[in-house]
Amino acid sequence: MFHKEGFTIILITSVLTVLGLFLTDKFIPVYWLNKLIMLVLLFLLVIVLQFFRNPKRKTVQNANQIIAPVDGKVVVIEEVVESEYFKDKRRQISIFMSPLNVHVTRYPISGKVNYSKYHPGKYLVAWHPKSSTENERTTIVVENNTVGEILYRQVAGALARRIVNYAKKDTEIVQGTDAGFIKFGSRIDIFVPLDMKINVNLNDVVKGGENVIAEVI
Repeated sequence: MFHKEGFTIILITSVLTVLGLFLTDKFIPVYWLNKLIMLVLLFLLVIVLQFFRNPKRKTVQNANQIIAPVDGKVVVIEEVVESEYFKDKRRQISIFMSPLNVHVTRYPISGKVNYSKYHPGKYLVAWHPKSSTENERTTIVVENNTVGEILYRQVAGALARRIVNYAKKDTEIVQGTDAGFIKFGSRIDIFVPLDMKINVNLNDVVKGGENVIAEVI
């Protein structure tokens, strides 16, 4: 199953791959070079297909819990001042996605979207400390009656050139459902209240839509 954001790229890549295989077979008589080019073309197609995969996830919805919005590795857990929306101290949890991870973004809680804003910016590597505030990004704030407001930020990386965000202000959303997509390497920052229990550690690998990263205590 593939994400809808990848349909056009998958179609174009597939057509170019078939064309490339045909031309290689017809015009490259050297056996080893012929096979090498074919293998490279097929490898590139596989990379595109795996990048846009959209596996189904079994989300156990719970109003007290925040689930990981994406697949990846936890690279930051720290107390920071969130300066865009809350303008106070929050606990930041950052998840880095490599090009090999599933890049679907899922809503970390159910509730109402109170804020959704796109910011143009740079394309620093996603693990750079300033990528959260200087890179191209979107900021979304969701609220429910138990957790209150949390903020998550889709951050573009050095390879990412398009962030897709489905969160619209004043709409009701459901935990674990499709919230967007980031193409080709990126990170997600989640800002939660300081009194929440953090259920992950640095370098943990989490699965979007399933693993609980924080909860109300």
